[in-house]
Amino acid sequence: MSAFIIPVMVLALIAYALIKRVNIYDAFIEGAREGLPVVINVLPYIAAILLSLNLFRDSGALGALIDILDGPLKSIGMPAELTPLALLRPLSGGASLGILADIYANYGTESFIGLAASVMMGSSETIFYTLALYFGCVNITKTRYTLPASLLATLAGIIASLVFAHLFFTRSVIP
Repeated sequence: MSAFIIPVMVLALIAYALIKRVNIYDAFIEGAREGLPVVINVLPYIAAILLSLNLFRDSGALGALIDILDGPLKSIGMPAELTPLALLRPLSGGASLGILADIYANYGTESFIGLAASVMMGSSETIFYTLALYFGCVNITKTRYTLPASLLATLAGIIASLVFAHLFFTRSVIP
């Protein structure tokens, strides 16, 4: 059913435009023209995020941070394999999807690590990218409590992923 939703919505939109006698091509071009200044306005923020992420990873700072956090995170029950995902998820959706695919390939989707990674991905967001996009789009420079609240919500998602994965595996739901 889900494979048909987008094509049905596109066809419904085209049908509605035909009923209202709207020139679909001209409306599309006008919408694209109005969206272009938004893209140009947001592009520097996205470039800064991507550059910062690449510098963080390529400089070795990410690896050093993972090594520093490995011990304390193990003490609260977080496997070291999840640390890169927890650190990169707020920064980059693409990088975190790559880490998730690697976790699935190495440990499987039905393992504790695979389940915890799945819940972590589903209960967190690419905070810095989203903030740069939304706030950059409307030229907001003072974000007040948005970043701390977002990071706190991500931390809650990470903790919840560990708790739910532990609960799931201690109840022996998976044979």
